Amino acid sequence: MLKIVNLTKTYGDKRAVDDLTLHILPGEIYGFIGHNGAGKTTTIKSVCGILKFDSGEIMIDGTSIREDPLGCKRKLAYIPDNPDMYEFMTGIQFLNFVADIFGVSADDRRKRIAEYADAFSLTDDLAQPISAYSHGMKQKLAIISALIHEPKLVIMDEPFVGLDPKASHILKGMMRDICDRGGAIFFSTHVLEVAEKLCDKIAIIKDGKLIKSGTMDEVKGDDSLEEVFLELEDAK
Repeated sequence: MLKIVNLTKTYGDKRAVDDLTLHILPGEIYGFIGHNGAGKTTTIKSVCGILKFDSGEIMIDGTSIREDPLGCKRKLAYIPDNPDMYEFMTGIQFLNFVADIFGVSADDRRKRIAEYADAFSLTDDLAQPISAYSHGMKQKLAIISALIHEPKLVIMDEPFVGLDPKASHILKGMMRDICDRGGAIFFSTHVLEVAEKLCDKIAIIKDGKLIKSGTMDEVKGDDSLEEVFLELEDAK
């Protein structure tokens, strides 16, 4: 579903992502972890077509993000850690705006908005302006807007930040459901306990370089993910 091949991105003299290669298959929840500044967000924004990269290739369901960025963006959804939305709109106006962009039919959007808004207990707030939303409500709205066109690949940057425990539990179930239907999830997180329980595979990045990846058992063995992560972080 997602192939990152020898991805390199520099900012001046700093190599933020250094020859990174990862493959995420359909049906996989793939966790991406590393310290602040390790290169996670740069990688994610490159995958989504937000950042241009210096070298390498990114393929989404067989399509190159370089050669056909719009085609790739139709197949994916991106949920940032701090979503920016048009706050003068109401929640329902924003969701319809996103549905219009992706060409979602009236019937499909109505069903999906009702399903996701009910799940996140946001239905009664959709008539309110987004400017009146809390951070958690904005995060829920961003998740709904991302899923409204049924993307094949969902990219998330710290998706559980700002969500209450119930909403986090619901999101985990949605992530697994997307993968059970043949989609894939690629997400960054600092919550290692969540990654350990939720992910099929994991990648650890440090100073722009991939230092370990594989199935959860391959990466952590008999240790906890936290122990492995801290050991790798402390290594020279």
